[in-house]
Amino acid sequence: MTENVVKTTLDAGTITTANAKKTILALQHLIAMFGATVLVPIITGMNPSIALLSAGIGTLIFHACTKGKVPVFLGSSFAFIPVILTVKELFNGDLAYAQGGIVVAGLIYVLLSFLIKTIGVENIQKFLAPQVIGPMIIVIGLNLVPVAYGMATQNLMVAGLTLGIALLITFLGKGFIKQLSILIAVLVGYSIAYAMGLVDPTIVSSAKLVAIPQFTLPKFDMGAIAIIAPVVLAVFMEHLGDITTNGQVVGKDFIKDPGLNRTLLGDGLATMAAALIGGPANTTYGENTGVLAITKNYDPSTLRLAAVFAIVLAFVSKVGAVLSSIPTSVMGGISIMLFSMIALIGVKTIKNSKVEMNWKNLLVMATILVLGMFSSQLSAMLGFTVGIPINETVQITGLSFAAIVGILLNAALNVKKA
Repeated sequence: MTENVVKTTLDAGTITTANAKKTILALQHLIAMFGATVLVPIITGMNPSIALLSAGIGTLIFHACTKGKVPVFLGSSFAFIPVILTVKELFNGDLAYAQGGIVVAGLIYVLLSFLIKTIGVENIQKFLAPQVIGPMIIVIGLNLVPVAYGMATQNLMVAGLTLGIALLITFLGKGFIKQLSILIAVLVGYSIAYAMGLVDPTIVSSAKLVAIPQFTLPKFDMGAIAIIAPVVLAVFMEHLGDITTNGQVVGKDFIKDPGLNRTLLGDGLATMAAALIGGPANTTYGENTGVLAITKNYDPSTLRLAAVFAIVLAFVSKVGAVLSSIPTSVMGGISIMLFSMIALIGVKTIKNSKVEMNWKNLLVMATILVLGMFSSQLSAMLGFTVGIPINETVQITGLSFAAIVGILLNAALNVKKA
């Protein structure tokens, strides 16, 4: 009997320790996604609290659709910013019409998921060779690094110290401490910034403890829908790249299991849910994939716990204010590491898949890298947009265009292998 009591006590202690670790890891994911998620509504004029709530609910919807297998966090999509602003201007600042367009965009994602289920993911995946996927992942990471550097330039010293601490813990740390490299670095960076007077304490002191976010219902107009809905054609390739990257980090093929149709369904339903209450479109977040790569902790339930925290945070203004007060330079330093990790995953994908370095594969990879990273420079040099025009305001450029060209080029050159 005494042995049973001791065993029960030890088991309870183990469970408590495990839960504490999961909670801390979830908070780390929350910090990683927070900056970008609230930045989108700040730029567009939407409600940041609604965006946080949408991100949390959207992530839980995604996990339900994907059988809880994919360790992904969904946050505000940057791809929709230009069209949201366009619709906002056309309708005299009424963002409800932009919400209507986003609802339809999410519905198109859902319809695409059913189409892919009918066609079969195998018929799609045979075109997604490592010489295509690897460069796509590299472009995702490298395109985000300048954004992170721009954030870091707010105070390069603070950003450098934050980045340095994160790297030291990542490479020299052991055990659970190593998994907390991001959280520890942010805390230290925040402390340094506070000591330097770079943190505005009034953000926290003036915030209410609890507040209900202001919900808004969508309005539907064919003009707004025509502007916003076509963005789906551009972000589909982004979704494909993010899910593939996530799978490469974890060591699983999420395109096959639970299936691309399920990940698209989750993304589409999450986007629709967000727009119905006043939030921006949702998308899978590279920041959190970077956290997975660094911590080597791939438990999807940790992301779901982070989603619950995001939902709670939408109502607890004080905690949200603390996170909002984190200086941009601190998040910039951390983001440089996260986004660089994504680019390295792309390199590893090419290396681990033992891609044959013949002229065909080199041409495919070079094309994706050049079009994905330098489309703006090429457009300026040539005098026309390097991409596919959808309508007057929407064009498929950058990574999305590079991915389409890369897939078609690879299929043409390696038709026998495909």
